Amino acid sequence: MPRRDLPPPPPPAHLREWLDESVVRADRARSLAELVRHNLGIERLLLLWAVAAVFALGWSFVGMSLMAFEDGGTRARALGLVFAALAAGVLVSGGIWFGRGARLDRRIRRLQCAWAASDRDPAADRRLRAPGRSLAWLLSSLALGALGLRVTFGAAAGTRPGEGAYAELVLTMGLGLILWVTALLGLGKAGAHYRWALCALRSAGPAASSGPATSHGSPASHGSPGSPGSSASYGRAASHGPRISPGEPARRSASTGRPPRASGTRSRSSGPAV
Repeated sequence: MPRRDLPPPPPPAHLREWLDESVVRADRARSLAELVRHNLGIERLLLLWAVAAVFALGWSFVGMSLMAFEDGGTRARALGLVFAALAAGVLVSGGIWFGRGARLDRRIRRLQCAWAASDRDPAADRRLRAPGRSLAWLLSSLALGALGLRVTFGAAAGTRPGEGAYAELVLTMGLGLILWVTALLGLGKAGAHYRWALCALRSAGPAASSGPATSHGSPASHGSPGSPGSSASYGRAASHGPRISPGEPARRSASTGRPPRASGTRSRSSGPAV
């Protein structure tokens, strides 16, 4: 897939502040949908299988080269060298193709993360899970992995000592290995996309508050009995004692009908004043 088919990265944050919010969200939804299509499209699955087929072809040349060398003849050895050269060329080409695909996958993932972090749109993000495409990758990879395991263990169990047996074993087990490694790559891509979609949806919700909101009528503003603020205020009140206004003794005396006692006098129970 050409790189020009990928959407551009999102604009910087200081430029998004001057753009219309609806336009930014529309660009974000369109870009993420296109990136998901590029990442989990049927053409990407076929490309992965094509790379696996190239590696299988190269490994077949390796197996034929080993069989030719086991024959021991001069013509067979020359043919083995030809097969070895063909195997090297095919495997190197497959490795280059695989490296380009891996770089493209990394670029798609970086663009997905950048666009997902640019804004929040829960209604549009729910469609990014792509359950149908993820399920197609999952089931096809499971079938391919089961086939690879069957080929590998079947070859190991059915090998008998004899001429050419080890070369055939290497060839068959190598093909099975290529199959289930390809299956693991497909399963990893499906799982990585599903995990990314869940993280994007989780972060797309409303931002959590940093702490409980305090108001003048809430217990946090006045302090609970076990809180540090309430214990400090309680200690200050206990150390100073009850606050009585100067006119309070006169009011109490007026309510009892007796004149207020002087500050220097004591009660009879306390003994004579010295």
